[in-house]
Amino acid sequence: MYIETLLSQPRVSLRVAATSKLRLFEHVGALLHEGTEGLTPLQAAEALLERERLGSTGIGSGVALPHGRLKGLANALGAFCTLERALDYDAIDHKPVTMVFALLVPAEASDEHLKILAELAGLFSNKAWRERLLSAPTAEELYNRLTHPPAAHDSHGPPTHRARTV
Repeated sequence: MYIETLLSQPRVSLRVAATSKLRLFEHVGALLHEGTEGLTPLQAAEALLERERLGSTGIGSGVALPHGRLKGLANALGAFCTLERALDYDAIDHKPVTMVFALLVPAEASDEHLKILAELAGLFSNKAWRERLLSAPTAEELYNRLTHPPAAHDSHGPPTHRARTV
């Protein structure tokens, strides 16, 4: 699956002022709602919070991948934001979060869910790409950088502009 099938430009936001996970999930829920019929911001936020109660989705290096399953959702969808200030997130490395990629999948999409999360974790392990995302001056440029992640063989160098599957 290509990353642009998960994201749309309206579901990308930069420098979000979030003071807690709850406020962050409310913002991300509103992003996930953008262009998605039958999904309310509250439903999206609650699905993310439900999963977060099981344990932190902070994967380290300033990145969180909150995710959830939702009945009635037709396709997997994502939203991405950078934060104005680093947020304490109880991440695995005990460092605050500065980037959040939220993912919702249909309730029955177990394998797809895990595959997407693994691909996203791999992409966000690239330090140069994370820095490139954080330095995006506009939401439009941030979307462009997200949809042109690093190639699989380029895990430590600067991102290329080849399409990458997620």
